Amino acid sequence: MVASLAGCGSNDSSSSESSSASESVASEESSTDTSESSSSEESSAESSAFTFTDSLGREFTFEEPIETVAASGLLSQLVIYSLAPDTLVGWSNEWSEGAEKYIPEKYSSLPLIGQLYGSNTEMNPEQLMIADPDVVIDIGDSKDGIAEDLDALEEQTGIPFIHIDADMATMPECYTILGELLGMEEEAQVYADFCDSIYTRTLDIMEEVGDEKVSVLYLTGDTGTNVIAKGSYHAEIIDLVGDNLAVVDSPSSKGTGNETDIEQLMLWDPEVIFFSPDSGVYDTVADDPLWSGLQAIQSGRYYEVPIGPHNWMGFPPSIQRYLGMMWMTKILYPEQADFDIQAEVTRYYEMFYHYELTDEDYQELVANSLGKLE
Repeated sequence: MVASLAGCGSNDSSSSESSSASESVASEESSTDTSESSSSEESSAESSAFTFTDSLGREFTFEEPIETVAASGLLSQLVIYSLAPDTLVGWSNEWSEGAEKYIPEKYSSLPLIGQLYGSNTEMNPEQLMIADPDVVIDIGDSKDGIAEDLDALEEQTGIPFIHIDADMATMPECYTILGELLGMEEEAQVYADFCDSIYTRTLDIMEEVGDEKVSVLYLTGDTGTNVIAKGSYHAEIIDLVGDNLAVVDSPSSKGTGNETDIEQLMLWDPEVIFFSPDSGVYDTVADDPLWSGLQAIQSGRYYEVPIGPHNWMGFPPSIQRYLGMMWMTKILYPEQADFDIQAEVTRYYEMFYHYELTDEDYQELVANSLGKLE
């Protein structure tokens, strides 16, 4: 009864105290919720942040996952397009004539930004900043002074410039690193495994061939008398798979190769000749008395390198060289290269160009490129 009265007599005061206590608890809970929410957000931000060290030893810290990318050049463009086409904000180079067949319009219509190195379109810093990628990725060999070049561009644009080393032997590792950078490890592993399997199979074929390599020349230029010399950057496939007879004092690093003449070609006289698709002489050499003295022309063992959307032998020297490896081993060593070339090429186009290659497409690509295999 006392308790009851006390309760009734102190109702307003108790209510006020209760309300105050309730507000205090609510305030503490709200503060706790806000604190927990803030802590959760900070934890989430911390968990999404990561550091990355490129092939030049330069360390980068990213607060968020990378979602948009620009390529520094055509080699990089092809690699990034294969793995993560939707991350690209633009092109370093315009696609060649006829490439629209293989590249969907939503990608081919991206703006042109330009490239860092080479004689084609120079990178436009203003256009790059308008595109505003999270990062610019350079893939390929480490050129002299490249670290300084990339650092200067990063300072100018405020955009990180990353370099990843890559050649035919290390392209699997390149894909692995790129997958880590973009948070696409599983997808990248598929590409790494593909490149590794093609390269390893090529090495196995060449080990079986041993010292019996077929002598070859790879000819370019309007008259077909420029040659991709042994030891040059663009001769990587030719030197691996064939006995490249084009030994010169100063191999050119350009895709056009070293200038020579028909007399020198006669002296080399290879068993097989590969013509670049832009040489312009493939269709005429058989009836040309200047060329008919070469054993490769006499025997019909000359081929035009397939192209679409890019040259299979590596112009640019990017991932399409794996097509070149498959094709060249099949041409030169059909007994050892006992795989289905059409099936392999079809798979490649699906993976790397996201294009479903038809039988008609394939026949068009290799029209001048398989000779007696067909």
